[in-house]
Amino acid sequence: MSTADVVARLTGLEVVRTRSSGSLVEAELSDGWVVVKHAPGAAVAEAAGLRWLASAGAVSVVGVRGFDDEWLVLDRIAPSPATVAAARSFGLGLARLHSAGAPAFGSPPPGGPVQAWIGQAPMANVTGAEWPRWYAEQRVLPYVRQAVDGGLLDVAEARVFERACWRFPSIAGPAEPPARLHGDLWNGNVLWTAAGVCLIDPAAHGGHRETDLAMLHLFGCPHLAEVIAAYDEAAPLAAGWRSRVPMHQLFPLLVHTVLFGRSYAAQALAAARGLL
Repeated sequence: MSTADVVARLTGLEVVRTRSSGSLVEAELSDGWVVVKHAPGAAVAEAAGLRWLASAGAVSVVGVRGFDDEWLVLDRIAPSPATVAAARSFGLGLARLHSAGAPAFGSPPPGGPVQAWIGQAPMANVTGAEWPRWYAEQRVLPYVRQAVDGGLLDVAEARVFERACWRFPSIAGPAEPPARLHGDLWNGNVLWTAAGVCLIDPAAHGGHRETDLAMLHLFGCPHLAEVIAAYDEAAPLAAGWRSRVPMHQLFPLLVHTVLFGRSYAAQALAAARGLL
């Protein structure tokens, strides 16, 4: 079955033409262009995550036009330069998104699978009642084990992460309710448009809101100071949140270690050692 046939089946609309756009395929429908992603095993999780984030009515999220177990058809987003006004609006919206909440730490989006993904790495949406323990068991140690198995960390280095995890209860700050997280909020998944920010490619789950903010800091974001200032005005962050950024960055750094190799292991180790 051709890509055009897949899009027609999932959207119910005739495809005018298709074209390649980097690693993706774009298709023109009667009502505009869409992006077509082939994501076996991950399409259902991504679609569920996008719809869950969009249901909060807080931040613009790319529209899902159709999906099945292998394919995802999304609205095409036209980029535009980032502005201070859009950054402040994003900060306010992100605070509302997080405040929409989740049933538990680790809870998947409604209709989403327990065995989900962050990028190309598997991510288990297994729930827990206490954030520090859940974060250690479900978002740090699984990727440490994968990195050791892949020869990217040795046993002594793995123990550094284990020791850091023991410290989480004492350094995690005040307890907070589960937030509705994007889950993979790096700059590449924050699209700037003429109407403001639009989010794509989530690894959505219930988590700690500081994890999304830490990921924005890890890989940079245009006008980040304005994003954070507006967020803090709408939903004040607990004292000491900046000191906790390295703890929250362990998750994405370890995922990147598993996916992209040893260069990220050094960053992850530095963050873990800073917590000891």
